[in-house]
Amino acid sequence: MKPVEIKKDIFWVGAVDWDSRDFHGYSLSPRGTTYNAFLVRDEKTVLIDTVKSDFLSELMCSVSQACGGEPCIDYMVVNHLEPDHAGCLDTIVERFKPEKIFVSPMGEKALRSFYHNSQDWPLEVVPTGASISIGKRTIQFIETRMLHWPDNMVSYIPEDKIAFCSDAFGQNWASTERFADEVDRGILTRLLADYYANIVLPYSPMVLKTLDALAGMNLDIDMLCPDHGLIWRGKEDVAFALDSYRQFALQKPTNKAVIVYDTMWHSTEKMARAICDGLVSEGVSVRVMSVKHNHHSDVMSEVFAAAAVIVGSPTHNNGILPLVADVLTYMKGLRPQNKIGAAFGSFGWSGECVKILAEHLSGMGMEMVEPAVKVKNRPDHETFQACFELGQKVGQAIKAKLAAA
Repeated sequence: MKPVEIKKDIFWVGAVDWDSRDFHGYSLSPRGTTYNAFLVRDEKTVLIDTVKSDFLSELMCSVSQACGGEPCIDYMVVNHLEPDHAGCLDTIVERFKPEKIFVSPMGEKALRSFYHNSQDWPLEVVPTGASISIGKRTIQFIETRMLHWPDNMVSYIPEDKIAFCSDAFGQNWASTERFADEVDRGILTRLLADYYANIVLPYSPMVLKTLDALAGMNLDIDMLCPDHGLIWRGKEDVAFALDSYRQFALQKPTNKAVIVYDTMWHSTEKMARAICDGLVSEGVSVRVMSVKHNHHSDVMSEVFAAAAVIVGSPTHNNGILPLVADVLTYMKGLRPQNKIGAAFGSFGWSGECVKILAEHLSGMGMEMVEPAVKVKNRPDHETFQACFELGQKVGQAIKAKLAAA
C-alpha cells in the first residue's frame, strides 16, 4: 500500500494483512487486519509504531515515499511493544539510527526484554504529562496501562487534534479504505465489539478509568488513530468510538442468551434446542452455538453481548468434553461481568458434567439459575419439559435483571 496523508504532513505508513485469520494465536480475524504505523514530518521526522516484521519492506517503501524518496527518521515513538506493532523496531533503529526513541515507563521494561541488543539505544522514558517539541508541533504522552498491555500509551498532537491510540479503538479489518466513514458502519461496529470482547474485555475497569482521565484532560481530538483497522476522523466518529468503549466496559445486560454446547450422540444437542424454545417463549433472543462449529472467539463475541450463558456437555471421563473446557477456560480469562448462568448435559454412567459446568460458571461470578438439567443417555419428554422450563427460568431472570438495570 502507498502512504496515505491523513492530515497535512502526517501519513499512514502501515501494512494491510489480507491473509490474517489467526490473530495472536487465540482469536479469529476472518476479514484480515492492518498494522497501522504513522509518520509525522516536521523539523523532526517521527515514526509512530512499526508493523509486523513480515511487512518490513512495505513499511520501508511507504516511509521512503512519505519522505519524498529520501527516508529519514529522527525520532521514534513506541506506543506498544507487541510484535505486530514493534516487530521492525530493531531494523529501523539499525538502519536510521534515530536520535531518540520514546517509550512509556512500562514500555522501557518491555523493550529491554524483547530486544536484548537495546542497551545502547537512545531511549527516553515519557510518563503521562511528558511532551516533546518536533518543530511546529508538540507530542504529548498519556499512559494507558492495560489497554491492553502494561506498556500501552497514547501520543497526542494538539496542533493537529490527532491522537495515536495504540490498540485501543481498533478492529481487525483488512481494507483499501483507511477511514471509518468510508466503510459499512454496521460491519465496523461489530468488528469493534469483537475486538473488545476478545482482547480488551478483562481490562474494562481500566477502560472506564482511562476514559474518565482522558475526559478530564479536555483534549481536543478530531482524529483517533488505532494500530489496527480504520481511523476515526471527525468529532462525531471520535465520540462514537469513545462512547462505544464506555458502553462495552459497562457490560450492561441485554435481552439475549447464548447456549453453548458440545454433544456425542446428539442428546445434549437436543436438550439445547429445548432450552432455546423455553427462552424464546419468554421473548428472549437466543444464539445456539455448537463448539464443534464455532471458534471460542466467536462464542465470546456472542457471550459479550448477552445477559445469559447456558452451557451444556455430556460427561466424558468423569469430566466435560475438551472443546467445552476450552471455551470455558477462554471465557474465564476474559472475565465477563453481569451474566446469568445455567448448566445442562447428558451422561452414560457417572454424570459429573452439570456439576463441573456449574462450578465453572459460578466461578466467573455468574448468577446461577437452578436446577441444572441432566439426563442419562437419551432425553425423553419429561427431560425436554425440564429443559424448556430451564429456558423459561433463565428468560425470567433476564427480564428481572433488565428491569433492575
